[in-house]
Amino acid sequence: MRRREFLVSGAAAAAGLAIPRAAWALAANDGWRTFEVKTRAEVTGNGPVRIWLPTALLVNTPYQRTISNVVDAEGVKARIIKTEADGLGFAFAEFPAGTRAALTLTTRVATRDAAIDLAHPQPSHRPRREELEHDLRSTTLLPTDGIVKATAEGITRDATTDIEKARMLYEWVVENTYRNPKTRGCGTGDIRWLLESRDLGGKCADLNSLFVGMARSVGLPARDVFGIRVAKSELGYKSLGASSEKISKAQHCRSEVYLNEFGWVPVDAADVRKVALEEPPGNRPLNDDMVSKARKRLFGSWEMNWMAYNFAHDVELPGSKGKPVGFFMYPQAESAGGRSDSLDPDAFHYEITSRELKAGDA
Repeated sequence: MRRREFLVSGAAAAAGLAIPRAAWALAANDGWRTFEVKTRAEVTGNGPVRIWLPTALLVNTPYQRTISNVVDAEGVKARIIKTEADGLGFAFAEFPAGTRAALTLTTRVATRDAAIDLAHPQPSHRPRREELEHDLRSTTLLPTDGIVKATAEGITRDATTDIEKARMLYEWVVENTYRNPKTRGCGTGDIRWLLESRDLGGKCADLNSLFVGMARSVGLPARDVFGIRVAKSELGYKSLGASSEKISKAQHCRSEVYLNEFGWVPVDAADVRKVALEEPPGNRPLNDDMVSKARKRLFGSWEMNWMAYNFAHDVELPGSKGKPVGFFMYPQAESAGGRSDSLDPDAFHYEITSRELKAGDA
C-alpha cells in the first residue's frame, strides 16, 4: 500500500519532531520511565548509498509517548519522513558516491506498563471506522482468506463474543507453535507459508503475526507492533529483556487486538514461547509455573521495557529502487549493488544502544 509521506528537514529535522516538553514530565510520575535509544548505521558500497532507520512510534498510545526523534548524517542533509498511517516514520539520508555513509538517530521515549482489566469491561475511545478497517485489511504477509481464515474459523467456531474469539486464537498459537532458535532475526512473518508448511516454528514476527492475521480473518481488528527491547525485565524474566545497553539484536514484534468493550488489548503469544524455550534452565513445558504465569499475563498486558517503532506492513522505503519490505523493524540500506542484508553484520554495520534517563539527565 502506498501512503502519503511528509518530508521534514531543516529546522524541523533539527528539532527532531519533538513533542512538547510536557511529555517529558510523564517520566516523573504515574509509572512512566524515559529511555534514550541511539541507532547508528554505516554502509560501505559502490555509488550512492541510501540509509533508512525506523523512528519511534509517531502516534501516542497509553503505553508510549515519543518525546523526540533527532537525526544526523555526516556531510549530507538528513530527513525525518512521516507517513499518514501506522505511526510510521523514517530517518533517511542519501550519500553521494565516494563519501562516508553514516546515519545516526537519537530517540527519546517515555513508556509505561500496559495492562487491561479483562474482567471488567470499560468504555474507551473508539477509533474512527476507517482506522479499524485499516486493521482488518489483508497484506502480503497477512492474508485473511484461504487457509488463514479456515484455520481461524475452526478455532473460534464456539466463540460467542469478541474476547472469546481473541483468547481462543491466542491460546491456539501458544499451544501449537514453537520458537525456533535457528530462525534468522525475528522471522519473516509469512503466515500463509507457516500454516501450509504445517511447521509452526519461528520467532516473534512469525508467531504474533499469525495471531494478527487470524484475528483479522474473523473480523477482529488487530495489528503487529514492531519495536525493540530497551531494558532488562523487572518481572524476573531473563529472556524478556535486554542484557546490556547494546541492543542491536533486541528487536521484538508484539501484537494488539481491538475489542469493543476494552479498546486495544496487548497480546504477545510469541514471548510465552520464548519463556518456554529460553528461560533457564531452558525447554520448559507449557505447564511450568513460570511459563503459565507468562501465558496468563501476556494476554492483556505488556511490560514496557520495550520501545515501539510502528504498526506497518508492506513498507515502501522512500526513494528506494527496491521492493517494499514486509515490515520495518531493522535498519535498511541500498547502494549500487542493491539492498544490504540487515541481518549480515559484514555487509551492513549498525549499532543500537539504550539507556534509561533519570531526573536531571541531559
